Amino acid sequence: MYAVIKTGGKQYRVAQGEDIKVEKMAGEVGENVVFDQVLLAGADENIRIGNPYLENAKVIGRLKGHGKNRKVVVFKYKRRKVFRKTRGHRQEYSLVRIESIEA
Repeated sequence: MYAVIKTGGKQYRVAQGEDIKVEKMAGEVGENVVFDQVLLAGADENIRIGNPYLENAKVIGRLKGHGKNRKVVVFKYKRRKVFRKTRGHRQEYSLVRIESIEA
């Protein structure tokens, strides 16, 4: 069984037992998190689509850890001028293990 959930302004296709990186969430390592914005749930040919979300559907996960992604370098410049600016950004994430899908 799989589901499509929405969290942190993004959509993720998840299945039971998978590890996913989502936008940083509040909570301690080992806590359960509930994703109640389920857009789609299905198994094989049995697919349910929400409008926009499925009622009485939720995905339960467990926080495995927090971290930072690889650095993204942002380089700005203007040709024939003496303008150059380099910035870096590392987005924080939470690693979540999907425990169960209830749809």
